[in-house]
Amino acid sequence: MSQFVVVVGDPLPAETLAALRPDRYDVRHCDGSDPRALHAALADAHALLIRSGTQVDAAALAAAPHLRVVGRAGVGLDNVEVEAATRAGVLVANAPHSNVLSVAELTVGLIITSLRKVSAAGASLRAGRWDRSSFKGTELSGKTVGIVGFGNVGKLVARRLAAFDVELLAYDPYVTSQEMALLGARRAQLGELMSGSDVVTVHLPKNPATTGLIGRRELGLAKSTLHLVNTSRGGIVDETALLEALREGRVAGAALDVFEVEPAVGSPLLDLDSVTATPHLGASTAEAQDRAGREAVEAVRGALEGAPVDHAVNAAEVVVSSRVPASVPVPVP
Repeated sequence: MSQFVVVVGDPLPAETLAALRPDRYDVRHCDGSDPRALHAALADAHALLIRSGTQVDAAALAAAPHLRVVGRAGVGLDNVEVEAATRAGVLVANAPHSNVLSVAELTVGLIITSLRKVSAAGASLRAGRWDRSSFKGTELSGKTVGIVGFGNVGKLVARRLAAFDVELLAYDPYVTSQEMALLGARRAQLGELMSGSDVVTVHLPKNPATTGLIGRRELGLAKSTLHLVNTSRGGIVDETALLEALREGRVAGAALDVFEVEPAVGSPLLDLDSVTATPHLGASTAEAQDRAGREAVEAVRGALEGAPVDHAVNAAEVVVSSRVPASVPVPVP
């Protein structure tokens, strides 16, 4: 029986790929970060499995005449040109719920880390100083936390913050006041949220409407005691404006897991003791990685076997089978 060719462009656990049975799937690995290797591997591929290291652009799609589906083992699709895939008749599916719990937990951890100056205090101790007086922090209890973006992650953050006896403000044009109130949050416009919050945490997708959403104007509304947390996407917070606000003492602290340019080595934000930084670790838990891989593999199987594909972002515009010539044999379940 003929097999589907599935190219794996980024590392995925062997146990995750085991669902692609060898009698029906020819699983091939390549270095997806190398465009030449990727294009060569895609020549007869029916499916492509990726994480964040593989760029699926128009050139990659042109090199893949039989490609039906791209399965992204993760939430963000920054590395996939979805419009180009749609034009090529290629289904794109991600794993939108795979890492939300991990990101929410990291967010709460970063809020407390920033408020208690844990990162700077630890660096001071490692440098040989026992300087308790320089690292007086702030309790979270009783503070106002503004959640920018009240989707899957924002809601989970709200649930977890309820245990800290905080007041919650939420900004999201697409979520009703009633839905926010169910989780103890009061709807606010962005300006009101920025001026009234002690902590602001960002949970938005990056797109033209959200890029630079929190910039000089918004940071200019903030209390000087504000701590800003971003675990969503770099570029939603204007890093130049944030750097200025931190240096001038107009914002007290920031905790950043994402940056405008990654890797962020060399960012001037990293030179500030008031900044807690992590290298895009939101989804970096064993549980999230396992869920993401399994969801991406299921999307590939569904697309190739004619089953419904959950979380296909362009399903309404794509007829998957249109990309495969009639001469290409299709395995029978």
